[in-house]
Amino acid sequence: MSDCTVEFVIEPFSADSPGPHVLSGIEAMETKGLAVSMGPFGSSVTGNVAEVSDAIAAMVVSAVSDGAHRVLVEVVMEDS
Repeated sequence: MSDCTVEFVIEPFSADSPGPHVLSGIEAMETKGLAVSMGPFGSSVTGNVAEVSDAIAAMVVSAVSDGAHRVLVEVVMEDS
């Protein structure tokens, strides 16, 4: 299966002090074996579509459970 890059923002988001909802969402993705890159406007991961899809679900559940009001996700397929 092909690879993809996922960019996501867990809100409310503050680059200087990410809240527990942001950190738990990122930790959920890392627990699935993905290396998350945090940026000033959001975070991203790259990986196999099946693995990343599973990690997105875990991230959303964890972030919302810890107080996220919105989770924005964009999936971009890598060129083969």
